[in-house]
Formats: sequence, C-alpha cells, structure tokens
Amino acid sequence: MIRHFRRVTADVALPAPGAGRATVSPVGELTNGTPTAGASGGSGSPAGGRPAALLLVMTGGFSVQFGAAVAVSLFVLLGPVGTVALRLTLAALVLLAITRPRLRGRTRGDLISVVGLGLALATMNIGIYEAMARMPLGPAVTLEFLGPLGLAVVLSRRLRDVAWVLLAGAGVILLSSGGFDRLDPVGVLFSLGAGAGWACYILLSAQAGRRFPGVQGLALAMCVAAVIALPLGIASAGTALFVPSTLAVALAVALLSSVLPYSVEMHALRRIPARVFGVLMSLGPAMAALAGFLVLGQRLSILEVVAIGLVIVASGGATFFSRPQAEPSPT
Repeated sequence: MIRHFRRVTADVALPAPGAGRATVSPVGELTNGTPTAGASGGSGSPAGGRPAALLLVMTGGFSVQFGAAVAVSLFVLLGPVGTVALRLTLAALVLLAITRPRLRGRTRGDLISVVGLGLALATMNIGIYEAMARMPLGPAVTLEFLGPLGLAVVLSRRLRDVAWVLLAGAGVILLSSGGFDRLDPVGVLFSLGAGAGWACYILLSAQAGRRFPGVQGLALAMCVAAVIALPLGIASAGTALFVPSTLAVALAVALLSSVLPYSVEMHALRRIPARVFGVLMSLGPAMAALAGFLVLGQRLSILEVVAIGLVIVASGGATFFSRPQAEPSPT
C-alpha cells in the first residue's frame, strides 16, 4: 500500500540549482522548471487544473467520512485527545516512510512554514474532537466551517466570489440539523478554535506545497503536530494508546483521515486559490449526508436535499468561475 501511495503522491526530486522550481502535473509527471501540459502552478493554475482540484477535494472528503466511521470505536476507548494523538502520530510515521523528506539546504522560511502547518493541524484536529465530545455534531461542524468560510470571504475580490461563499454557508447551516439550542460554551470555543486552525491550515498547506516537493512538507508538519498531540494523548489515555488492536484501528484511521485527505488537499491547493478551496470545504458536510443516504440508508429531508444542492452549486461555481491569479512567491 505504501508503494502504491508513493506513486500517487508523486514525491518530487528537488531541482538542481538554477533549474527552476519542481512542479507536479495532474498525472504525477515531474518536471524541473518547465511545466508539462496540465502542470500545476499554485493558486494561479490554469482552468484545466480546476476539475482535477475538485476531484482531489472530493476524494479527500470521502476518505475523511470513511475514516470518521472507523474512528468511532477509538473515540470511546481513547477519548478525543487520545484519538487525535494516535492518529497524527501514525500518520506522521507513514508519511515519513513514504516521502523521506530532506532538511539539508532548507531555509528558515521553509522550516517556519512546516512548524506553522503542524500547529494548525494539531489545533484543528484536537479542537473539533473536543467540540464533538461536548455538543451535537451538526453545530460543531457548522461552527468549525466558519474558519474556511471566513477565509474565503476575506480573500474574495469580486461580488460573485462572495455570493458563492454565502451560498455554501447557507447550505452548511441547513445541513446542521438543528441542535443549536444545546450548545456547550466550552464546546463552542473548541469548535471556533478548530475553525481558526482550519483556515490557517489552508493557507499554510498551500505555502508548504510551494516550498516542498510532493508531500514532504506535509510529512514534516505532521511530525510537528504529533509532537504536540502525543504528550496530551498519553496524559489522557495512558497505556490504552499502545494496545495492538487499538493501533491497528488507529492506523486505518490515520490513513483515511490524515494521510490521504491532507495529501490530496495539498495537491489541490497547487491548482486553485485558497478562497476557492475554502468554499470547496463545504462539500464535507454534504458528502457526509450523501454517504449516510447511500451507505447507511438514512433518509434525506427535502431541506437537506436543497442544502446539498446549494453546496454543490456553490462549489462548482466557485471552482469554474474563479479568476486565475499570479502565483505568490514562496519566499
């Protein structure tokens, strides 16, 4: 599985001095300096990369939903912090084995970017798990979504861009299924903190993707997140973290909820602006509702169908009508 994933993530070799920046094409072909047809170019990617970015985001979203289903048993055994700590630690080990990131020759800015991304990963994951332990899932996810939604608003430059953001936000609110009358104040703070971490993750993941080839930046950032979370997890769950059966389930959760989605999201952020990515994050709740309908046979109300439609229209509109931008410098 690691061999297959290494091929998918297309771990890029560093370019020789003066050869230009290494880039990744949607099919994983590697170039130095001169992009191949369809190669990504950061936030200023051509329109041809937008469908690929949408597909990447949807792949990551579905993976997260399956990972959440597997993680239910861990949440009961380890608690929120213990579950996050084990998931991030195993994800870091897997990514290190796959990418073997290089630190030699890295600038201070490179290292600051991965440390910042690691802090964002730890904040958003611990925050949302703690929020879900204190309040209903719908409101927790809706409040967390204020992070990428707010980022999309701040980065929008046209009225049409703001309209897509508001449309996506309306869809997510409709999908929350109530529960706002049973909010725990501490849970609200954790959820809002997770949203802030999510917004920072979007910006810093895009930056790390420009500074590091493949997903090497993500691997290093995941190590930082694991170093932050593991002591808290040990203090919370103790030796339960190291039970073999627990580790096996946690490895599956790490692959589904961290390794795969964060990797494809980093590639997506090479193809679309961060504000568009923020709108696409609204697909998460919509995909969760659809997965419940298709896999678990859960009924969808007319209101939920309308909400899913709003999110899909907003995501498609934000993606395909986005204005290409010049790629920001990584320095």
